[in-house]
Amino acid sequence: MGEVSVLSPLSGHQQESNFDSDQGWQVEENDHPIEEVRLTVDPTDNPNIPALTFRTWLIGVISCVLLSFANMFFAYRTNQLSIGSVCIQIIALPIGRFLATALPKKEIKFPFTNWSFSLNPGPFSMKEHCLITIFASAGAGGLYAIHIVTIVKAFYHRNIHPLAAFLLAQTTQLLGFGWAGIYRKYLVESPYMWWPANLVQVSLFKALHLEEKRKKGAMTRFQFFIVVFITSFAYYSIPGFIFPAISTISILCLIFKKSIIWQQIGSGLKGLGLGSFGIDWSTVAGFLGSPLATPASAIFNIMFGFLIGVYVIIPTGYWTNTYNAKRFPMVSSHVFDYTGHSYNTTRIINDKTFTLNPEEEESYSKINLSITFTLLYGTSFATLTASIMHVALHHGKTIWKMWKETKEYSKAKIEDVHTRLMKRNYAPVPQYWFYVLLVLVIGLSIFTCEGFDRQLQLPWWGVLFACILALLFTLPIGVILATTNMAPGLNVLTEYIFGLILPGNPMANVTFKTYGTISMSQALTLLSDLNLGHYMKIPPKSMFIVQLTGTMIASSIYFGTAWFLLDTVKYICDPKNLPEGSPWTCPNDDVFYNASIIWGLVGPTRMFGKLGHYSALNFFFLIGLLLPIPFWYLSKVFPRNKLLRYIHIPLIIVGIGALLPTHSVNYIMWGSVGIFFNHFIYKRYKEWWARHTYVMSAALDAGVAFMGIFIFFALQFNNISGIDWWGGVADDYCPLASCPTAPEVVIEGCPAVN
Repeated sequence: MGEVSVLSPLSGHQQESNFDSDQGWQVEENDHPIEEVRLTVDPTDNPNIPALTFRTWLIGVISCVLLSFANMFFAYRTNQLSIGSVCIQIIALPIGRFLATALPKKEIKFPFTNWSFSLNPGPFSMKEHCLITIFASAGAGGLYAIHIVTIVKAFYHRNIHPLAAFLLAQTTQLLGFGWAGIYRKYLVESPYMWWPANLVQVSLFKALHLEEKRKKGAMTRFQFFIVVFITSFAYYSIPGFIFPAISTISILCLIFKKSIIWQQIGSGLKGLGLGSFGIDWSTVAGFLGSPLATPASAIFNIMFGFLIGVYVIIPTGYWTNTYNAKRFPMVSSHVFDYTGHSYNTTRIINDKTFTLNPEEEESYSKINLSITFTLLYGTSFATLTASIMHVALHHGKTIWKMWKETKEYSKAKIEDVHTRLMKRNYAPVPQYWFYVLLVLVIGLSIFTCEGFDRQLQLPWWGVLFACILALLFTLPIGVILATTNMAPGLNVLTEYIFGLILPGNPMANVTFKTYGTISMSQALTLLSDLNLGHYMKIPPKSMFIVQLTGTMIASSIYFGTAWFLLDTVKYICDPKNLPEGSPWTCPNDDVFYNASIIWGLVGPTRMFGKLGHYSALNFFFLIGLLLPIPFWYLSKVFPRNKLLRYIHIPLIIVGIGALLPTHSVNYIMWGSVGIFFNHFIYKRYKEWWARHTYVMSAALDAGVAFMGIFIFFALQFNNISGIDWWGGVADDYCPLASCPTAPEVVIEGCPAVN
């Protein structure tokens, strides 16, 4: 038997491994140029191991459908929940092993062909597990285009053709395959583009597939998952139905029932959240994802920015009446007229063309923002430039060196161990597959925008311009992401640019933003998955089929779920008409809608240019560009200072503009739980943390999701909305937190201010 030794990915020492050459294992010298990859990814492959099997299709498709439905379902709720693919990654292992013992091994032949497959090709493999996770990640990634459908139907109260909406959902996701195919040679095949986040995935796959024996008095990972899942499932019946008020408890509001100022300070949903908390996992993980999966250093940076923004900048700006802040709520994502009332957008829209009526806007009112919304846009500008400067200063030399070596590798046709194994054992995906798909999707995108009575308003040249932007930015941002695990977003840039080019067209702006931003984002996700498949030695054609199928299934389920909820939940996304405490408030869509007004309907010139109130916010671009420089310089002058090494200016800026649509209570609970587990527990009980933390995160997410869906279909769908008592309302009882404090502004339900 030909057993060999390889470098252990966990310890870095030589260990005996069962890579038996008689069973088809191939082992090569580990010559990968990146040390982290050498220590994590084995230089081995066995092409005989099954990958795209019946089990892969069964578990993968079901996982994709379930995650797509659950994530879309919760996206419309006040406390959202985003379930990641790691949940499926953990659950799929025992299910796959069960199927490997339960399914018959008989070969099934396709009629009139030579094709056949086995329901059970042997033990459940790591390659099958990887492809199932890729399937699941398609359902966990979200669907940005659904925001467009939602604001048209629920906010603008206009019609959109269901086929146009469906094609929009599909094309915005599929367009990324073209850019991924064009750049995969540089961003996947090059060993210098090493995608650090994928090493975590590789390590987790290997840890899950290690034989685990239960210690006396202890539980296996899967047993621990089941216990936490059942507990989470049962407990969520309390905040989900019996006692929704415990999702957000605002102490100051319960004490100061008639004070606007104290309720502004204390409200966890509509204010600064001082003294607020929630006993509900969806409050902890709803908007920001699980804190258990976020490094402690990132949590500290974000929470530091949160404290500065929420408890220093916002109160200072509000009480000094910056931008007439006292005329409006302190925390709000809505837009207002000069009287302090909600802006009547229908008044400035030309009903026939669905475009801006500039004369009516001039006679009515300029758009005004709350101080929190103003800060959010300022920090959005700063984050873009700060991310670029931070990456340039801290990783610029490394990125440039790796990019030069990538080009040299490409010219010399030198191959590292993983590329050699992949090319030897598997046929590559033909390049024309990507090109054909790209041409088809661009054509379908133009048809979607130009057809259906131009409901989306985006002209054909706008689609091509969005494609050009995505094509230009995918490579440089991909290089940054593949080497640093960071990537600046393009959403603010795309809506700013197109708002200048074609103002007064809200649908054109958000559609352009979606095609430009999301196709690039989708391309980067696909490239990351291709790199993971490269490390895991997944046949490229199997990977392509799973990615394409998963994307189309996920887009269809997201669309179907959204359309169903928009048609069946009465007054969805309209808190004024929803029953008291209803969860269907659509916080993300609310922000997206107001962004469509700001950038599309009114346009940046009338908001952030000489015709608007907020031209000074453009200085945030410069502030973001300059702010990382002094901290980088200090880290070079004092290299032994640990604190300076961990300061991350882009993350701090993100924390400063934290609120909207996320509430202050979400940040407070997310930061508290994250710091407790990923700092204190990690330092004191590292072995327990390493064994249980990610499993617990997945189980908590899954328990909340299944109970939330069960409550909806078993009770709420049948008009059983909850129990009529004080705690039966999903509210923090801070009605005055949304009131203005300017004496001249009179709002119904708000006390007069002297």
